[in-house]
Amino acid sequence: MSNEAGFFNLSIKNIVFAGQSMLTQARIRLLYYGMFLVFVSVSAVLINVLFLHQSALVVIAASVLVIAAVLFKYLTWKADWKAVAHILLVIGTIINLSDAFLIFQKVDILTVQLVLLIIIFAFYMLGQNWGLLYSLANLLPVLLFMVYSYNNIYIIDMKPEVLEQSTIIICVIANFTLMVFIHNHFYNAFLKNIWQLKRTSEDQARLNVNLETAIEKAEKSSHAKSEFLSTMSHEIRTPLNAVIGMSNLLLMGNPRPDQLENLEILKFSANNLLAIVNDVLDFNKIESGKVVFENIRFNLMELMHNICGGQIIKANEKGLIFKLKIDDALRNRIVIGDPTRITQIIFNLVSNAIKFTRQGFVEVKVNCVEDRHNQVLIRFSVRDSGIGIERDNLKAIFEPFTQESITTTRKYGGTGLGLAIVKRLLELKGVQMEVNSKPGQGSEFAFNLDLPVATERLEEPAAKVSSSDDSDSQINHLNILVAEDNMVNTMLMKKFFSKWQVKASFAENGERAIEMMQYGNFDIVLMDLQMPVLNGFDAAMEIRKLPDSQKASIPIIALTASALTDIREKVFSSGMNDYVSKPFKPEELKQKIITLVNRKAMFNQPSA
Repeated sequence: MSNEAGFFNLSIKNIVFAGQSMLTQARIRLLYYGMFLVFVSVSAVLINVLFLHQSALVVIAASVLVIAAVLFKYLTWKADWKAVAHILLVIGTIINLSDAFLIFQKVDILTVQLVLLIIIFAFYMLGQNWGLLYSLANLLPVLLFMVYSYNNIYIIDMKPEVLEQSTIIICVIANFTLMVFIHNHFYNAFLKNIWQLKRTSEDQARLNVNLETAIEKAEKSSHAKSEFLSTMSHEIRTPLNAVIGMSNLLLMGNPRPDQLENLEILKFSANNLLAIVNDVLDFNKIESGKVVFENIRFNLMELMHNICGGQIIKANEKGLIFKLKIDDALRNRIVIGDPTRITQIIFNLVSNAIKFTRQGFVEVKVNCVEDRHNQVLIRFSVRDSGIGIERDNLKAIFEPFTQESITTTRKYGGTGLGLAIVKRLLELKGVQMEVNSKPGQGSEFAFNLDLPVATERLEEPAAKVSSSDDSDSQINHLNILVAEDNMVNTMLMKKFFSKWQVKASFAENGERAIEMMQYGNFDIVLMDLQMPVLNGFDAAMEIRKLPDSQKASIPIIALTASALTDIREKVFSSGMNDYVSKPFKPEELKQKIITLVNRKAMFNQPSA
């Protein structure tokens, strides 16, 4: 209904507006102009019967005229077209039955016209169900009357009125005019509707084409973004690998106290840069929907101690009290989940707490909320006495690349991705983060995680490398082939292998690595993935095709600085055994080399 229509409104413009369907607009227009025709027709009949002094017909015509005027006023005021249509049909039915049974006591052309008008009007205005109802209400009595009067059964003690020919002519012309008007009006409305549907269909087809083009562009853009991030990751991680690697080498060389401090600062800064790169890449993985959660068994208490171990040192360096409280019910419990993602979540929350706390404490709590034997509901909480967060900014801190304020960013640094990553990882698990914070008093971040409980305990490792001397003795007899095109990384690897007393050969690309494999004997291959001439994936597949089964089954570790989300699958599908991300941790690389070489040696042992 239009807001502009009032009691004194007479314009159709105020009761027909864009929000209505085309059919509704057609029905309102039919009533508006149709009632004007009815008013003119009935006025003509009234004048004629007045002239002929037919009092009964004068009363009927005058009543219809008044009702038509009232309904027209109601329509232009309230625009309630359904109510107006029903009233008109009820009045038409009463007039039709009264004419046939009482006033004229016969079925003539006027009765037939009135029945047809009611049927057409009912179907067009109110639809099929009401159309059938009003049609039957008029047809059945008239047909029944015709049957009774045919057998001279119908007798009523009332003298019928007789219409003069002039009145009949006026009524017939008026009725036919109304029929033609109704049909013409709705025919035009249907044509316009069909034309509009056709135009809408054409517009929809164009929109679909544009949408497909937009989706294709978005997919290309997403792919380009992933490729760009992969390239940038490779280009940033490659020099970082050298910076962090050289720092580790120098730290292993018993530096002087003043050198040690400088090296620690260098390593700390390089690790901070690496953390920023990792945040951006992790967020890209989450946004692209390519994060897959693992379901492996792990000791929750041991995991929490590992996560918080390094953070305690950071907290102590700032003079903060660090507390880790784990519910006794969770001690030595083996749960099933993704320890990597839990580590990422807790690490980000604890790092934030330490970063934004100048004095006081940081407290990490892990409580068992509900223990259902094979399922445990755990509440993780990280609380601090830091700067706190304004209530209005609680939502903003979870937005990517956003911190509470520009001042916060300048004072404390960071990308503003930590909490965004935490929030999205939890949402992927259907978990909501709870935040309580007061400016100047600190903050608390908490969430509940439902984890299955393992039915059996994890087996203890059969053997552990307890010292660098033990691992050195297991690696110093090996002959390693390294495929690496970056000269700085090659130099770095040579220095590490020199420290480990390992014999190593170097190939500047994948093709050269295959040639060296054919003519040399090696225990393991370290394969860079992005190299000229032949990349690491193709080189690994070619090595697996070598005719010598011993050489074809040699362990291959991928060395990658790539950020592609499916890098793990690509590495294993190309036949490589494992991968290490650059910048790599020397001890991690060493341990993987030892594990794979020992595993191959065990498989090659002759059976008893």
